[in-house]
Order: sequence, then structure tokens, then C-alpha cells
Amino acid sequence: MALSGSFSIPPLAPLVNRPMKTGILPKSFHTNPIPVFMQPALFEESDAASAPQPRKSRRATSKAIEEFGIKAPSKVGKNFVLDTNVLLHDPACLERFKENHICILIDVLSELDKFKSEQSERGANARRVHRRLTDIFSTTDVVTKGVPTEGGGTIRLVIYDPTSCPDNSDQLKQFYRIFPDRERVDHRILAACFLLKQHNPDGQVALITKDINLQLKARAVSIDCQDYLNDKVDAREVSNYDVRRVEVDSAELHRFASSGEIEFDDERDGNIAINEYVLLCCGDKQTIPARLQFDGKFVRLNIPDGLKIPDGQTLKPLNLGQRCLIDALLNPDISLVTCYGHAGTGKTLVAVAAGLHEIFNRKYNGITVSRPVVSMGDQLGFLPGSLDEKMRPWLQPIHDALDLLMRPNTPLGPKRKQTKAKPDGATAKKPYETLMEQGILEIEALCYIRGRSIPNRFFVLDEAQQLTPQEAKTIVTRMSRDSKLVFVGDPAQIDNPYVDSRSNGLVYTRNRLKGQPFAAHIALNRGERSELAEAGAQLM
Repeated sequence: MALSGSFSIPPLAPLVNRPMKTGILPKSFHTNPIPVFMQPALFEESDAASAPQPRKSRRATSKAIEEFGIKAPSKVGKNFVLDTNVLLHDPACLERFKENHICILIDVLSELDKFKSEQSERGANARRVHRRLTDIFSTTDVVTKGVPTEGGGTIRLVIYDPTSCPDNSDQLKQFYRIFPDRERVDHRILAACFLLKQHNPDGQVALITKDINLQLKARAVSIDCQDYLNDKVDAREVSNYDVRRVEVDSAELHRFASSGEIEFDDERDGNIAINEYVLLCCGDKQTIPARLQFDGKFVRLNIPDGLKIPDGQTLKPLNLGQRCLIDALLNPDISLVTCYGHAGTGKTLVAVAAGLHEIFNRKYNGITVSRPVVSMGDQLGFLPGSLDEKMRPWLQPIHDALDLLMRPNTPLGPKRKQTKAKPDGATAKKPYETLMEQGILEIEALCYIRGRSIPNRFFVLDEAQQLTPQEAKTIVTRMSRDSKLVFVGDPAQIDNPYVDSRSNGLVYTRNRLKGQPFAAHIALNRGERSELAEAGAQLM
């Protein structure tokens, strides 16, 4: 039908395979689940219209790779992706990778930002990393291109944006199916490692993290993952608590017993560190303990019959390890003593007894006993009272040791009630509280030690295995002249989530200062607390 006007609508052309009868389905519904008129072929663009799109996508991808730090500055060296916990553990790790390329994701910087306001060692490390990165990138306007480091490598920031790199590898596509949650920082770090592997085929890409769970995830999807090993000690140094044995003949042993010192001309002392304790043996039954001095001579131990505490107890060594420990604690030429030992070996008790013995003999002006504030299990929350009252639960093991050492000899059994009247509110003082009031004895936490200088003091740090290497360094550098620092702990009992048995402050201090003329180390392997405690330490 024609309409009025200068144009007309032509009749519609019939669709292909469209049935002409009403009420009957077309054959295409039986042979093809999708009707012919809905098939994609009818909506495809021409080759001329669709050809520019892939070229534009490739240009955008190449630009994103360059601007987001995905491509390494050079093909020489490996690409190491650092996790947040590595930077918090050791802020100086940015200078530890020599000629390789360090990659720091923007997501890692966001995680660091969460810790920078903490008034703790972790917060201080986060702020230190931020300042160091600011200094490094102050010489360039593009932080994703890579800034040269002193070791010959580079450091750069990496931006992970999955929409900017649509041409993903099959491995990355598979990773997205396994870990669909892309908002988690751990998953974004792993995905960034895949992108770096895809666009740096000539260089190795490795993830450096101290997170065990992230290490397992990385290995599950075939990503090279390594622990940060710069401050880790050899596993044999942590597991071997035995005293080294040096074989001598009977004449040498008798000469040592009579003179108190001996020097060997052969290489029997070649691998023995300065101030290391050994056992001179002539057969299985004739043995004498000795210590190697800095001049190469083995000297006999110089220890009293017992550590006498005025108006208190007398502590006598019960085994070879405790004898060696007392010798090191009483030696004025040794200013650092580190001691390993499992529960019940007497580490803290012997160290505190030696400190009290020395201050009563006027060798030091006072004794300070401390321990890190790290709990086992759930914490109790905020504690009421003054600072001393708040710290009392954390420092209770030290109070127990002092109470045992300075308690006068009293008969066992129940005590009768005191009938003598006392002033209102007055309580009997413990023997060590008088020393605390005079400033001779200090029992404190490590929260406020930064910035202090500690001269002429016997400093005992219990549970030193809970320290990080940076915290241990802070404590060591607080010691002034004529002070002695004693680190005691059990590397197998770690409650701090940021260290392990091979990277804590106790083993780190021993490993780095091993062989110095002022440092000595003793390992206690025999429990003396009770048969029950020894059986529990060995079998449980």
C-alpha cells in the first residue's frame, strides 16, 4: 500500500528457512538450538571494521607493560618480588640482592601503610622502608622504570592491573580459575609473578616471602618461591647442643690439669671459635672441660664452688653445661653471653644468680632482668593499674627466680599465722624488693629501651628467641662500657609470628658475633628442674 508523500516502504524480504505456515516450528529449531536469525554470523562486523581492534589492544598492552613496571630494565639478573613481611622483617633487604632486579608491588606499599603508625618495632620498620624508598626514587620521575642499586641491580615499583594486559598466558588464566578472589593481596602478588614471568621469558622470577601459607600457594601453581635467608643461620647450629670433644693423650691432659692451660701445635683447634667450650678427652673416662682463648690457648674453667647470695640460697652447678655457663658469666673479659637450652635446663636461674653474685661482690652497679612482651596463646586484653602492675604478669617468671634465690632457708610445711599486729595496709616485703627500691635491681620490659645507654650493669634478657634480629641489634647497641649482656632462650619455643628457630634475635646475635673475643656461647642440653619437666621437654 502506497503512502502519501515522496517515498514508499518496500515489502520485507522473507528470512531464510522461515516457515510460511503459522503454528509450525521451523526446521532450524530441530537441527540447531539457536535459530538462524539469532546466530552470531548475522551480527559479525566486516573484516575492515574489526581489523584495527587487535592492533589497538596490542599497543595498549605494550604501553601498560612499560608503564606498570612489568618489563625488567635489562635481561641480565633475576626478578625478585618482595612480600610485605620481608620488608618488615629487614628494612635493609633492599640492598641485599646485588645485581638482580627488585620488584615491589603497589599492593605491598598499601599493606606497609597499615603498619606505619604502630609504636612498635614493626611500625618503625615500616616507616624506615618508606623513607628508604623515597630516597631511592627521588632521583627519577618514573618509579616503574627501575633505579640502579649499589650492587649493580635495579629496584622498581610494579603495578598489577589485569584489565591492562588482556593477552594472558594459559598459566595465568588457569590461576584465575583456581584463585578467583583477585582482591586478596596474596593472590594479586601471585598473579603479578605470572605477569612478570610471561613478559620476562629470559629472566627468572622468584617470590621472596616469609609467609609459609603463601609459599605453599606459590609452589602449588608452579611459581618459584623462596624464603628470605640473609639472617637465617645454619640448621645444625640450632639443633646441635653437644659440647665439642678434642682428643688428647694422657701427657697433654696431665699437663693441662697441672698448669691450667695448653696450646696445640697441630690443627686440632682449627675449627673451634674463640671462647668456645670444649671437652679435652683421653679415652672415654678422662675428660676436662676447657675454653679456647683469643690467643689460641685452652684454659681451665674458673668457677667458684657455688654462687652465694647473701641471706639467700647458694646455687651450685649440676652439670657440665651449667659449669661452662657460670664460667662465661663470671669472666670479666666476656661482655656478651648467649645461651640455648630447652625448658628446665636452668638458663634463667643460673644467669640471674650469677648477676646477683656479681653485684654483691661489687663487680657491677646493678642488675637488670627483662624479657620480650610476647604471649603464648590468647591474650587477656588491657590490664588495669600502673605500669609496674601491667607488666607484672609478663615478668612473673623473673620474680619467681628472684624469690627462689633470695628466699632464706625456711622449713617446709604450712606456716602458722602471724599474730604480731602490723600497721594498716602494710605487707611483708619480699627480699628482692628492697634492692628494687634502691635501684640496684631492675625488672622491666623492653618497650622503652630504645635510646637508652646502659653502663656498668649486668643485663639478663630472658626469652631472647622471641626477638627479631632488629630488636636484638637495638639491645646490643644499648650496652655501654663495663656492662655484660646475657641472652638466654630456647630457639624451639617461638611465639612471635615474625621469626622462626633459625631467624630469631637469639640465634642471629650468636651467629653474627661468633668468634669475637668478647662473646661466648653455651648450649644446655640436660634438664634439672624435675624428671617430669625433662620428660615433657624430650617426649612432648
